[in-house]
Amino acid sequence: MKNAIFYLTCLLLSNYIAAQEFQLSGTVTDQKSQPIPNVTILIKGTSTGTQTNEDGKFSFYLEKETYTLVFSYQGTDRKEVVVDLIKDNELDIQLEEILEKLDEVLVKSVRVEADSPITHSNVSKEEIATRNLGQDIPILLNYLPGVVSTTDAGTGVGYTYIRVRGSDASRVNVTLNGIPFNDAESQGTFWVNLPDFASSVENLQLQRGVGTSTNGSGAFGASLNLLTDAVSETASGEISNSFGSFGTRRHNVKFSTGILNDHIEIAGRLSAIASDGYVDRASSDLKSYFLQGSYIDDTTLIKAVAFGGHEITYQSWFGIDQTTLENDRTFNPAGQYTDADGNTRFYDNEVDNYKQDHYQLHWNQKYTNNWSTNLGLNYTYGRGFFEQFKEDEDFADYDFTPIVIGGETINTTDLIRRRWLDNDFYVINATANYKDNNLDVDFGAFYSFYDGDHFGEVIWAQNAGGSEIRDNYYFGNGKKDEFTIFGKTTYRINDQWSAFLDLQGRFVGYETAGDTSDRVPLEVDEKYDFFNPKLGATFHVNKTNHLYASYARANREPRRSDFENGINTAERLNDIELGWRFTNKKAVINTNLYYMWYKDQLVLTGALDDVGAPIRATSGESYRLGIEIDADIALWDRFIIKPNLAISSNKNKDFVTSKDGSLVNLGDTNISYSPNIVLGNMLIYQPIKNLQLGFLSKFVGEQYMGNIDSKASKLDSFFTNDLNIVYEIKNIPVFKSIVLTGLVNNVFDLEYVSNGFFFTFDDDFTNPGTIITREGAGFYPQAGINFLLGATLKF
Repeated sequence: MKNAIFYLTCLLLSNYIAAQEFQLSGTVTDQKSQPIPNVTILIKGTSTGTQTNEDGKFSFYLEKETYTLVFSYQGTDRKEVVVDLIKDNELDIQLEEILEKLDEVLVKSVRVEADSPITHSNVSKEEIATRNLGQDIPILLNYLPGVVSTTDAGTGVGYTYIRVRGSDASRVNVTLNGIPFNDAESQGTFWVNLPDFASSVENLQLQRGVGTSTNGSGAFGASLNLLTDAVSETASGEISNSFGSFGTRRHNVKFSTGILNDHIEIAGRLSAIASDGYVDRASSDLKSYFLQGSYIDDTTLIKAVAFGGHEITYQSWFGIDQTTLENDRTFNPAGQYTDADGNTRFYDNEVDNYKQDHYQLHWNQKYTNNWSTNLGLNYTYGRGFFEQFKEDEDFADYDFTPIVIGGETINTTDLIRRRWLDNDFYVINATANYKDNNLDVDFGAFYSFYDGDHFGEVIWAQNAGGSEIRDNYYFGNGKKDEFTIFGKTTYRINDQWSAFLDLQGRFVGYETAGDTSDRVPLEVDEKYDFFNPKLGATFHVNKTNHLYASYARANREPRRSDFENGINTAERLNDIELGWRFTNKKAVINTNLYYMWYKDQLVLTGALDDVGAPIRATSGESYRLGIEIDADIALWDRFIIKPNLAISSNKNKDFVTSKDGSLVNLGDTNISYSPNIVLGNMLIYQPIKNLQLGFLSKFVGEQYMGNIDSKASKLDSFFTNDLNIVYEIKNIPVFKSIVLTGLVNNVFDLEYVSNGFFFTFDDDFTNPGTIITREGAGFYPQAGINFLLGATLKF
């Protein structure tokens, strides 16, 4: 091992000494000196290239030589620049005419520009790729401002979740190519249904707060919109494999034909991910696909996209109590039962088994330099079940008939049940855009319809009377339709001032029939009409300093589980954002203040229902007040630091709870799952042109899992660190390059808990006639030091 390290060190040093390198960097702007992202820069006569980032910046490390750089952007003529590189050189490049890249128009209606008065972060596919070894998108976004990620299995594979500004995943609006991904009824986002989806993402934007108008359930903490792979001009292929701790492995194959006959491209991906999980039996068996066919010319883009996944995940949401956490932190109570001999056993198929397929058709048409339209169609089909072993279940709960054996009446049984979801989701989305030098207008309409069945079946029972194969012991149906119209305008008043106005009308209908999984009738027929205005302004103090301010309102309907708990009141959010952006050649700094105040906010109580879904309650008046700072600073040519800090106060006002049989006003309490401080940092060092080293840190302050400030509900703060290494081998036979990636998570082997649950119940049986409120908590431990190693062959 020591010899291997020595030889590797010598190899890297010899590469470094053999050729003197200089940094060639710069900024690409338009005629108004505004930075242009996603401009392609190629070294003429080679396949070496890069793209500008959100701030229009690019950077190469090249040997001493004369180069011709080719700058291109769809809709522009190619611009060539000759550079005689004899020392570090920085360029300022201006492109004469910029027409929006056709792929980007698919998400334009739900995105904002770099200088808009909306707080946001952009992430490119290149940034995602450095750590994309099979972990889900919430884990890959963990280092963005105000973000807290967690996972049931403790490894970042399987069920993963994201919170932004303390708001859980069901309150983060997610769109894929402008189409809602949140489940229409539960409002949740289940990334486990789309494993390895990060490998098919071109870029994404996370807007914090209400953000701009979007499709689907309103954003109450953030919105996340993803654009899938853009059309590739050249043919390519990739084979990726990664392996790591806890039996984790990811295999995928990607291809693109490039543009055939000047117009057609076909691209796709197949992926398989598996993991045993850190927690006992928390295994994942995940498969996914992505396929797109595109037609493109100067003014037309038509994309047919199909993607989906199949997940089989052993359940690990039951959590463990404090004593078990201290003595057996990987213990998983899921599937536990006692056999006929009194032995404790675990059912081997206590799993979620779910498939989800998405079919999208997008047609973007550009009529002139000013006018364009986009039409999107979507069909999503989801179906699957949660399988569970249950002991001593009452016959009456399953419509079984009591049976008599040997004169004894039997009315309980051990059994295995499946709780099914079977749903269809249809979307049509139409938008238009007008854009000139001073005005940028988007307007459009959105319609969706959801039809979902909920039913249960018993697939085995030790004793069962009067039952038939495929019998449903409960059946319910939910239907939801939504119609949205919106218009938003950015007007550039002069060189310093621009104004933003966004008006949205959202009209939602929801109705149910049948029973819940507890066999309780659920009859809902509700309609909600929402008006969501947003406005703001940006002031360009000078070339390096921008100030912005915005106000936004959002309204949101309850979800199915809220109706089951007797809640039918919509919640309302008002959001004020004040920000400062600083940009120069060495640093980008974003700072913003926010104040979000809520009416009837549905906060997580900390408790879970019997399928692991969080239970919510109306908190009345509440607010979130905070400051967020993030930066991208080049300390020197090869060393970048990307720190971010979020400090907040998150309070329920005059919170009332039931304690010992009486209602008690606790005054102002902390909102559940809302740490007051979240700190992240990325140190990125590039010692040679093909090697990148990253050290990533995350601190999450203490937080309460409930809303009553109970010590029993407190999660301790934690500080984790990851090491990321990427090395690309170029100029080799057969392949364009080989990319080797290493990721060591939790390098200091910290034992920590990132999530849990908290519950209370009234004890009226210990002392009959006296009610005592009891408390309990469960915890989800995360893995200690663990690693992932991957290799990608590009050709």
